Amino acid sequence: MPRHAILFSIFFLTAFAQAMDAKKLESIRPAMEAAVAQKQSAGIVTLVMEKGKIVHHEAVGMADIQRGRKMERDALFWIASMTKSVNAAAIMILVDEGKLSLDEPASRWLPDLGKMKLADGSAPKQAITLRMLLSHTAGIAFPPRKPTDGAISLKTYVTSLIRAPLAYEPGSSYEYGFGPTVAGRILEIASGMKYEDFLHQRLFQPLGMKDTLFHVDAARRARVARTYKMDEDTHQLVPGYNPFVTPDETITHMTEPSGGLFSTATDMGRFYAMIAGKGALEGVRILSARAVEDMTRQVTTGEKHPAYAAGWQINGKKQRPCPFMPIASFGHGGAFATNGWIDPQRQIITVYLVQNVLVPDSSKPRDAFQKIVMEAAGVAITSPAKPSSAR
Repeated sequence: MPRHAILFSIFFLTAFAQAMDAKKLESIRPAMEAAVAQKQSAGIVTLVMEKGKIVHHEAVGMADIQRGRKMERDALFWIASMTKSVNAAAIMILVDEGKLSLDEPASRWLPDLGKMKLADGSAPKQAITLRMLLSHTAGIAFPPRKPTDGAISLKTYVTSLIRAPLAYEPGSSYEYGFGPTVAGRILEIASGMKYEDFLHQRLFQPLGMKDTLFHVDAARRARVARTYKMDEDTHQLVPGYNPFVTPDETITHMTEPSGGLFSTATDMGRFYAMIAGKGALEGVRILSARAVEDMTRQVTTGEKHPAYAAGWQINGKKQRPCPFMPIASFGHGGAFATNGWIDPQRQIITVYLVQNVLVPDSSKPRDAFQKIVMEAAGVAITSPAKPSSAR
């Protein structure tokens, strides 16, 4: 056999061996249909990518039960805290450009951070950094709910957040909260642009994420999946409240870096594929490989290792937010059970989109989905650790 034919055969066999089992991926749809039948969700969109290519994309169930609207693959979802990873990536663009730093005092850009005190009135021993803000280790207290939530500007909201005392010494503990929102305001200051404009121009446009936005316009509103909860008495799925779905497009919720984005499975798949590609997708470079590695490095607080990095949940040895994904994989979930995850070693992406609030067993379909994906990749994970509470 000629040498070039031997090399081609080796390449073909290697590529084939690395490819996911397409037959196995076909079992995702019936598994999701079973979850809908068991009222674990009204409708579900799932997407799987391998090495930047879509290998599975399905929609099952209903986007709106009352109106008889089926779930479609291009349905729009409020992705909630999945926004935190997008926020972190946007900030890393400015880190790459030398306009921000994860580990310098963040008061360099937002001076009032340097004036914050602990509850006893004493000054903190460590300066708050962007890494702390993005990883929920800065000590920014979880704010009480107010009638003005969502109605004021990002600038004003952040001002209110940093007027409160610190919950603990920066860097000494982990408490899930609104540090990423403060980081988003710093992005505005450092870039000189409105937050949503920066993300649109520097992330969404270059990556072709045409349906990712903070404020859903009139043309897209018909594609928004309705939010559902479980009625305690009838055990039927009924419409649930979503503060980010406003009555009409002229009424907008505050731009929220911690959880305000709407998106589709395809768009989020492209974002995650860029991260899995070490900052580049289809020849378009958004971040340096170093920036991707830096923001996805698990943080430490004293001797503890929270299942978190700078804007990303991390599957560590002791805590696994996504129990059927491998150790060292990462991603983020959202308040209404949405989830996006990356296996960087195999460049496998999973996107799971639903709109559940107070629906029992909301995580079971996601776990079933990710288990099938890993089995299709030849990586059966049979003894998952207890998932962490980070979201």
